[in-house]
Amino acid sequence: MIPRMLRYSALGIALSLVPLSSMAAAPPIQETPTVPVVHSLASFREAVRAGGPGKDGIPSIDRPRFQSAGEATLKDGDKVIGVYHRGQARAYPQRILVWHEIVNDELGGEALSITYCPLTGTALGFKRGETELGVSGKLVNSNLIMYDRATDSEWPQILGVAIDGPLAGQGLEELRVFWTTWGAWKARHPETEVLTDQTGFVRNYRRDPYGSYNPTSGYYAPDSRRLFPVMQRDDRFPPKTEVFGVRGPEGALAITREALREEGVVDVTLGERRYTVIHDPGLDTGWAFHNPEGLEIRPTELDFTAEGVTGPGIDSLEAVNGFEAMWFAWAAFYPDTYLYEGQEAP
Repeated sequence: MIPRMLRYSALGIALSLVPLSSMAAAPPIQETPTVPVVHSLASFREAVRAGGPGKDGIPSIDRPRFQSAGEATLKDGDKVIGVYHRGQARAYPQRILVWHEIVNDELGGEALSITYCPLTGTALGFKRGETELGVSGKLVNSNLIMYDRATDSEWPQILGVAIDGPLAGQGLEELRVFWTTWGAWKARHPETEVLTDQTGFVRNYRRDPYGSYNPTSGYYAPDSRRLFPVMQRDDRFPPKTEVFGVRGPEGALAITREALREEGVVDVTLGERRYTVIHDPGLDTGWAFHNPEGLEIRPTELDFTAEGVTGPGIDSLEAVNGFEAMWFAWAAFYPDTYLYEGQEAP
C-alpha cells in the first residue's frame, strides 16, 4: 500500500489525503510566496468560474515538436512567447497556444511549463519539476487556473500561488518569458527553435477564436468587454489596455507601456524596496530589477543581447520577473497596485 499523508491548510478548512509519492513529484514551490496575495484563498475559491471546457478540455501540449527559424511560416508581426534559458532559445506562437494555453517542455535540461492565457493577455513560465501543468477548465478574474498533475493543486496563472489543493498558499517558481513579435524575437535570437503545429491535436491554427493581434481586433481590442466577472473593477483604463506588471513582497507595480517606452528607465519605490524597470526597444518589453542601492541606470548606456540587458551597474541588480497583462485582470488580482503613468511635466 502506498503511504498517504494527511495535509491541512491553515488558510482553508479542507482536509485532503495525498500520496507521499505525489508530493515528492510536486513542482518546485516557495512555501512563503514572494508575490502579494491580496485576497484570501477562500475569496479566490468563491470567485472561481467555469470557463466552458472541462478539465483538460483545452489540452496542454506535452510532447512539443520544434523547427528552425528558417522553416517557420510566421509573419514578422505575429505574436510569440519567447524563452531563452540556459543558452537555448525557443518561440511559441500565440496562434498555437491560444488553443492549448500550456506547453510542458524542457530547455537546457530543465523541465518547464510555458503558459498563456488569452483572456488576460498574460504569458508566464514556471519550473515544473517532475510533474506537468494542465488546464483545469476554471477561471478566476478571467485568468487561467492551472493544476499540477502530481497533487491536483490549482494555481491561477497571474498569481502563481495555489488557491486550492494540498499546496494551497504556496508559490510556483517563475521563469521569465517574453511577449513579443516573431520579427523581434528572430532578430534577437536567429538560432531560435519554433514550436510547430504538429501537436497531436486537430485545431485550426490559422484562426484565433478571440480575434487578432496583427492587427489588434476582436476580444483583444483595448475597449472590448471582458467575458467573466472579476473580484475588483478599476476603470481608469479601457479593460484590455496592456500594462507591464511587477510584483514583490511589498506589493504590485503596473507601468503603462507608453511611459516605459518614452522614459526608457522607470524607478519606483514600493515600501522599502526600489525597483528599476528598463525598456527593451528591440523586444518592446521591460526588464525589472530590485535596486537596493538606488543606482542610477542611464538608457543611453545600455545594450541588449541574447543574454539580456547589459550596462554599468546592471550586474549588481537583482532580476525580478515582470510581464504584460490586460489592465482589468492586473487590477483584479492587485487592486492596491501602484500605477506609474509617467513623470509629471514641471
